[in-house]
Amino acid sequence: MTGTAPAKSDRPSDGGTATPDGRVELPPGAIPADSRFANADLYPVPVAERRWTTYNFAALWVGMAVNIPSWTLASGLIALGMDWKQAVLTIALANVIVLLPMLLTGHAGPKYGIPFPVLARASFGVVGANLPALLRGLVACAWFGIQTWIGGQSIFFLAGKIFGEGSWWVLAGETFGYPWTQWLSFLLFFLIEVVVIVRGMDAVRHLENWAAPLMLLGALALLWWIADKAGGFGPLLDQPSQLGWGADFWPVFFPALMGMIGFWSTLSLNIPDFTRFGAGQRSQVWGQTLGLPTTMAAFALLSVLVTSGSQAVYGEPVWDPSQLAARMDSTVGVLFALFVVLMATLSTNIAANLVSPAYDLSNLAPRLITFRTGALLACVIGVVIFPWKLIENPSVYIFTWLGTVGGLLGTVGGILIADYWLVRRTRLELADLYRPDGVYWYSGGWNWRALVAFAAGGTLAVGGSSSAPGSGPFPADGLIPVLEPLVDYGWAVGLSSSALLYLVLTAAFRPRGAGRKTAAGPQ
Repeated sequence: MTGTAPAKSDRPSDGGTATPDGRVELPPGAIPADSRFANADLYPVPVAERRWTTYNFAALWVGMAVNIPSWTLASGLIALGMDWKQAVLTIALANVIVLLPMLLTGHAGPKYGIPFPVLARASFGVVGANLPALLRGLVACAWFGIQTWIGGQSIFFLAGKIFGEGSWWVLAGETFGYPWTQWLSFLLFFLIEVVVIVRGMDAVRHLENWAAPLMLLGALALLWWIADKAGGFGPLLDQPSQLGWGADFWPVFFPALMGMIGFWSTLSLNIPDFTRFGAGQRSQVWGQTLGLPTTMAAFALLSVLVTSGSQAVYGEPVWDPSQLAARMDSTVGVLFALFVVLMATLSTNIAANLVSPAYDLSNLAPRLITFRTGALLACVIGVVIFPWKLIENPSVYIFTWLGTVGGLLGTVGGILIADYWLVRRTRLELADLYRPDGVYWYSGGWNWRALVAFAAGGTLAVGGSSSAPGSGPFPADGLIPVLEPLVDYGWAVGLSSSALLYLVLTAAFRPRGAGRKTAAGPQ
């Protein structure tokens, strides 16, 4: 899909040819055509096909960031006692922080044209890369289920407005706690996603390009409507913080910050899946910088303003934009608003939650699983595990789900960044990433240094996870009680500790070929 199969030849002695702007391309035959670690979707993207611009990356982030879970992030923080200013500040700061590892891991995409699981082979080993890839892929599958359910709800509400509140569509009999028409809506949205993803990455790019401005327009239209209806913004903006800015605030702020970082920590790993199509480093750096933190901060502020207006109008805050849109008096306005919500969910779910597991599962068995096959498997997994239950409780959603996942993925990110930037100085033996006899084979395809760093960093990051009695899956005093104080800083602890330990182990037990020279420069 993203490359052409190379012809068989003797193994080349270099790591590829670097263009004047630093992008690297392999000569024909560098990767054996019969390699069991490669397929057309995992091959480096040819330089001529790396053409995503700054707008493409900015639009990608607008398309991913504008969605219902992002909209309701502020509500979870306000439910924890913050006022709207504290909630927006926490979300904005978290996205500025997570942008840095996003740019660092994204660097390998435009330079080498490789996806995340192939980049992970440099640090974890050609076989060992399946460990972080599957961790990332399963998280994406869970999010896919959440977003698909939300998309189905949008279709259900949209059709309800078309057919009328007393129609058979709305009053349909329940199956497993929901009207069967809502299950039908869920299935329809699921099928729409399948149609898009099987058409490949070009279809994803086109979807994000035109969906992004539509979604921004829809969000602003929702703000204008509720402000006009309310005659201003309601008491939510005047509500004082229950925590203040003193001793009560910080114990909530730091775990909430880690949770907000965890929201996009998944993409900080697999962002090379997208940047591999970049026209250069400038495109991915500026596109992501303009697209991620600005969109998330503005969207959080927008959600607070709209919800405050809804409180003034309806006497209660309505955080779900689908529910709010359904209350509009104008049928045309309702249809437009719900269509925007539908497109927002579609664009987010395709890019954020299907591209990654498609590559990750393909990396597991490249000769058997293509990008399209991996995407279809991810769709099935995402539905079977019913992960949307994670968002039923804001406390569990932020602390248990986002915090725990963020800690583990931060651990992987620390190893990737330490290996790529500090050990190899961004220089890779590109062909060896696809070979069982290259410098990234380590011991049987596994780099034990990365495994030890991952285990240790993951233990420090999430080993102390605890839950209030009856409110979560962890013991009240933590899995490992002595580590409980670290959980509030799980992502930072995981990233920093794993990076440091990996560097120490690599320096003490230098792997074969760590100092080799390549055509692209020294490792």
